[in-house]
Amino acid sequence: MLLLVTDTSGKNGSVALARAEGPSAVEVIESVPLAGGTFSAQLVPQIAALLARHGFSKTEIDGFVVVSGPGSFTGLRVGLAAIKALAEILHKPIVPVSLLEVVALASRALGKVLAALDAGRGEVYAGQYQVADAHAQLLREQLLPNDEFLSVARESVVVTPDQALAGMARNAGLSVSEVELPGADTIARLGWRKMQAGETVAPEQLEANYIRRSDAEVLAKNNL
Repeated sequence: MLLLVTDTSGKNGSVALARAEGPSAVEVIESVPLAGGTFSAQLVPQIAALLARHGFSKTEIDGFVVVSGPGSFTGLRVGLAAIKALAEILHKPIVPVSLLEVVALASRALGKVLAALDAGRGEVYAGQYQVADAHAQLLREQLLPNDEFLSVARESVVVTPDQALAGMARNAGLSVSEVELPGADTIARLGWRKMQAGETVAPEQLEANYIRRSDAEVLAKNNL
């Protein structure tokens, strides 16, 4: 099965082709980095070029794995819009993946895990999961100020690719597992497991998992 894997949630992103065979075998054929700030100009041409380099046509794509958040409003909108359009044309399933879940599984820590990503503005994207047998059960995802993040994380293993967050958590006496920012291979493996479990959505059901409200939403609420 040929999977197209995209991540436009951060300052930089990626698009990849992966081949999935059997219950757990996933091989990334090629992953291409995308420079932040230009996703709208890069994504579709890079998908076309990636397919062409490996002798595939878009009709051979069997499914899409897309990071649905949390992260950049603009990046997520661009990435999800492109996948929605392709999936609608090709009538193929989409698997939305939370980057926090990918991070939670990256350390292979078991039990109660809190995945953490820097959200800027002195805030943290925090995902609480119960992890067992390479599966993460979502308990809660939320946006927290740094001090609340440290309080919430008291009974969990903090898993993060961010050195500053890892240092802050260690200084607070928390258990920390520092991991690399997950790449296309890790995202593809999780997406393939979810696809086999039937955790797919139709194009019209695909939504961004922003967690943080946009500045426009905050302003509108404050003006009520």
